[in-house]
Amino acid sequence: MKKAGILYNARIPAAQALAETLAARLGQWKIAVWRCAASDDGTVKAKLPGTTVILSLGGDGTMLRVARMVAPESTPILGINMGNLGFTTELTESELMEKLPEFFDGKGWIDERAMLQVELPLHTSIPPIRALNDIVVARGSVVRLIKIKASVNDQPITTYRADGVIAATATGSTGYSLAAGGPILFPNAKEFLLTPILPHLTLSAALVLSQDAVVELEVQTAHESRVSIDGQVEMPLRNVDTVIIKRSPYTTKLLRIQPQSFFYQTLLTKLGGREK
Repeated sequence: MKKAGILYNARIPAAQALAETLAARLGQWKIAVWRCAASDDGTVKAKLPGTTVILSLGGDGTMLRVARMVAPESTPILGINMGNLGFTTELTESELMEKLPEFFDGKGWIDERAMLQVELPLHTSIPPIRALNDIVVARGSVVRLIKIKASVNDQPITTYRADGVIAATATGSTGYSLAAGGPILFPNAKEFLLTPILPHLTLSAALVLSQDAVVELEVQTAHESRVSIDGQVEMPLRNVDTVIIKRSPYTTKLLRIQPQSFFYQTLLTKLGGREK
């Protein structure tokens, strides 16, 4: 590894301090380093080409943002958890300095995760947007059900009467979709989920869709509705707006040092099934 980028959550003071410490350490190892806030899209876009690893300092939210930015370059991400759950991160701050040399010695492995992308055909100025966790089509501030006409591969499935619908990757299956009653997918699965949010007198089961599925969701509402990407990018939707969701051609590559069976232990610990 010859060039490393350090992206940190600027809202966490300790993350910026750690970024400076890391940059100094990597410099001692003769590794070219650049660093900036994860929210600085312009700098990331300019510095990313040729970068061989990204160090993400923050929590799962920072990882989601970083994943969407670096996916086109297929740059591996090493996540350092300075947040809460840390489902997608690999190391804690206290482990970092001890275990970091292992990655630069080639001892890690790549955990490749499928992504989704969303397109808004009635808004041609908006390019497809990638998501690592989920894409949610839901009501806005008015507390009232909306109708969402759903089809998969041009075949009508149902018209949901619900607060909304979640399209979740395997990575996102342990998040909002799980809270809405969806199943948990193994993290490397390429399939994705379609999970209704508080459905009323309509299809209530979550659907597991093939990796090649193309989902079309048509919003039918007289009130505000929205599409949310990874809970970080939101856009308003109007009546009869259509949202198209399918698997992204890009993937997220996460650097790991844990055994490849780590997912089950992490799942039990994070979701309260086992004491730490």
